[in-house]
Amino acid sequence: MRSRVARILFVAALAAAAAVAFVTHTSALALLLAAAALLAGAAAWLDGGPQSAKEVTMIATLAAAAAAGRVLLAPVPDVQPLTDIAIVTGVALGARAGIGVGATAAFVSNFFLGQGLWTPWQMLAWGGCGAAGAALAPLVRRRIPFAVTCFVLGYAYGFVLDLWNWYGFYPHTWASFLARQAAGFPFDTAHAVGNLALALAAGPELRRLLERYSKRLRTEVVWA
Repeated sequence: MRSRVARILFVAALAAAAAVAFVTHTSALALLLAAAALLAGAAAWLDGGPQSAKEVTMIATLAAAAAAGRVLLAPVPDVQPLTDIAIVTGVALGARAGIGVGATAAFVSNFFLGQGLWTPWQMLAWGGCGAAGAALAPLVRRRIPFAVTCFVLGYAYGFVLDLWNWYGFYPHTWASFLARQAAGFPFDTAHAVGNLALALAAGPELRRLLERYSKRLRTEVVWA
């Protein structure tokens, strides 16, 4: 039932985004509706997966830890553990868990840091980091490849947010696009370097911990 509602919301929000873009040419509102459509589509897909109480609890716990880390490190611009936790969750537990942790942690932490038009795009970008971790899982199990992936995805996250900001609020010219990217580059660099340091310090250890716990969740005890 929830999955069907999410699909309906996906179609409705996508149609509304197209209508707003076509009729009013209001880029910011159209992008907000498009983001809502993508999040509704992701919710419909996630709702179709395994939903045991223990799995939901694990995802909620990881999201809470990532959100808390982001809030605690807020005084240090763009340095936070959320990206690394979303990626390592995707590597260890798969795309559904990675997306769920990234998107949920972004939403929850913004209750403390500020909700706004940027929230859906942060949810999508951090959920995308979790999906990327799952897609690259066979290649990033060692410390250095994992750290490099976290570093690169720090810049990718920043690019998505800067792209949304530029398209929604700036003239659609190459000059304004490059200016927006240049303004965000120092913050994106801090994000990427923070990801690298955290990944080098604890990435593989956290992955192994999550994989062990995941195996326990999937173990069935059969009594003779």
